[in-house]
Amino acid sequence: MMSNNLIDRIANYFPLIAQVCRFGIVGLTAATVHFSIVVYLVQAHSFVPLIANVFAFGISFQLSYFGHRMWTFSETIVTHKVAASKLLFVQIVNFGLNELLFFIFLSFHLPYTIALLIVLAVLPIFTFFISKVWVFRHV
Repeated sequence: MMSNNLIDRIANYFPLIAQVCRFGIVGLTAATVHFSIVVYLVQAHSFVPLIANVFAFGISFQLSYFGHRMWTFSETIVTHKVAASKLLFVQIVNFGLNELLFFIFLSFHLPYTIALLIVLAVLPIFTFFISKVWVFRHV
């Protein structure tokens, strides 16, 4: 039988678990859009993958911002101007890391789809932490 202390601890963490799940859904949606745009631009329009990645980032950033603002971190009291500016900064750093890692993986001759999937799987951890404690901080 579970003690009341354990039940209380689980109940206290449920909001964080729910928030991580929402973050994952928004992030996975944005990553899927990002990935799809890169593949489309490379396959249909012969874009260089690193260039296609720039366009995909621009579109997926907007989806990510509004998804996180309206759903993942909906309790925030931070204004759109402040939150969007902070998230843009975080995402530019994230994008720099994205391009760097993508370039590194491509230099090892990984297929661009595999390289991009690895990059899109690694960076969300950084983004969630920074978004929670700085961008959409709820105080």
